[in-house]
Amino acid sequence: MANLKEIRGRITSISSTMQITSAMKMVSAAKLKRATDAIVMLRPYSEKLQEIIENVSSTTDLEEVATYTAEREVKKILYIVVTSNKGLAGAFNSSVIKELNQAIGNTQHEVEILSVGKKVFEAVKKNRTVYDNQSAIFDSMSFEAVSNFMEHVMKDYREGRFDQVFVIYNKFINAATQEVKTEQVLPISMAEKTESANTDYIFEPNAKEILDVLIPKSIKTQVYKSVLDSIASEHGARMTAMHKATDNAQTLKNDLVIFYNKARQAAITNEILEIVGGAEALKNS
Repeated sequence: MANLKEIRGRITSISSTMQITSAMKMVSAAKLKRATDAIVMLRPYSEKLQEIIENVSSTTDLEEVATYTAEREVKKILYIVVTSNKGLAGAFNSSVIKELNQAIGNTQHEVEILSVGKKVFEAVKKNRTVYDNQSAIFDSMSFEAVSNFMEHVMKDYREGRFDQVFVIYNKFINAATQEVKTEQVLPISMAEKTESANTDYIFEPNAKEILDVLIPKSIKTQVYKSVLDSIASEHGARMTAMHKATDNAQTLKNDLVIFYNKARQAAITNEILEIVGGAEALKNS
């Protein structure tokens, strides 16, 4: 049985851990608000952009904009995998890495990985082909930063280095819930041209030039949205994990305090019994 000094030391250590986890929870809660605002504001823009592309493409010969839309024989796939640079966020990172491993296991094609986050880079660098590591992007997150590395991805796709591009990330639902998503980035799906489509549009300069601008922007926006979703999910997951860690530490501390008080009471009782026994021995002598 541990002595009283050891128990006091454990109580002090747990109290220190509680202060750390509680502080991390508050920091993540503050960051979560900003991250949530960012993704909530971007989603309507992304959805409207996709709607415009579908409307314009419904009146356009898709063969003219087939660079990013044409299906082709799949030989190599690029996975853009978004995790965090830090841990202590529950299953946030491991669930994405598990999804990646399942996706790779279910395909017979060659695979390369673009890692966005140190955790996925550390998990794949030894046994997978890493196309690029963009872990530093979180230091200065912006649409331009995502646009820069996506320019290289789109260029390699046009030149035939990749035949499909997917993004794997945690979609933000709420602070306690994140959903791992795998979405196809390239080739993008376009609305089929139909006779019943609403064609009452005036294009300036013309539909093809509009799509030539909107399609690359839509591709970049989709990946940017995925990264923002992942950031919000990370803070939500870390806030939840630190909340649970603080609660568990409080429970453990309470149990140790009760155990300490019982042990201290037993020690005092033994000392009293020894004193009484000694006094009785002296009296009888």
